Amino acid sequence: MIIKSSEFVISAVGPKQYPDEGLPEVALAGRSNVGKSSLINRMLLRKNLARTSSQPGKTQQLNYYRINEELFFVDVPGYGYARVSKTEREAWGRMIEAYLRKRETLRLVILLVDLRHPPSALDRSMYDWLSHYGIPLCVVATKADKLGRSQLPKHAKQVRETLGMPRSQPLILFSSETGQGRDELWSLIEQSADLAAKSPSEPQNDPQETEDNG
Repeated sequence: MIIKSSEFVISAVGPKQYPDEGLPEVALAGRSNVGKSSLINRMLLRKNLARTSSQPGKTQQLNYYRINEELFFVDVPGYGYARVSKTEREAWGRMIEAYLRKRETLRLVILLVDLRHPPSALDRSMYDWLSHYGIPLCVVATKADKLGRSQLPKHAKQVRETLGMPRSQPLILFSSETGQGRDELWSLIEQSADLAAKSPSEPQNDPQETEDNG
């Protein structure tokens, strides 16, 4: 994917605010500190388009990013942040469930997990829920640069076994620092969204990312 343009569009809290352009959408889901904003910035070769934060749980809406006038990334609220009230968590849950089940332009959900640790109970619940409803799904294990090369197979196996992933389902090891997994993920996104295959662009300057905690 050659990134010609990328922009933040809207923070939506319901269907009336969703863009009506009919473009395919790729949603990013995961715990509130798993690195969603950093992944978006690396995928789009932007430093601060998706804002990272030292305050977990900051994302409370569906944040839409338009790419090349042909695709949306949709950053959904991170789950598992204890300081958010039960009422807020339940409201987010209803919003996310309605979006994931009813959004006709949704083509793929990228479920982010932290490669350094076994997927949590909430990660497993999200994976099982998406699988149950037959929602197209790709698991991306972030922060791969935090592990030694020799550790990667062991941790990748741990992710697959904990989630109960079939062999045929892709698991992409990703690093927002080094760009590992970027081309592989773009290839899958292009296929899922039925976009014309394009050669990945090369970054002119490596984005200097902080960990996504929002």
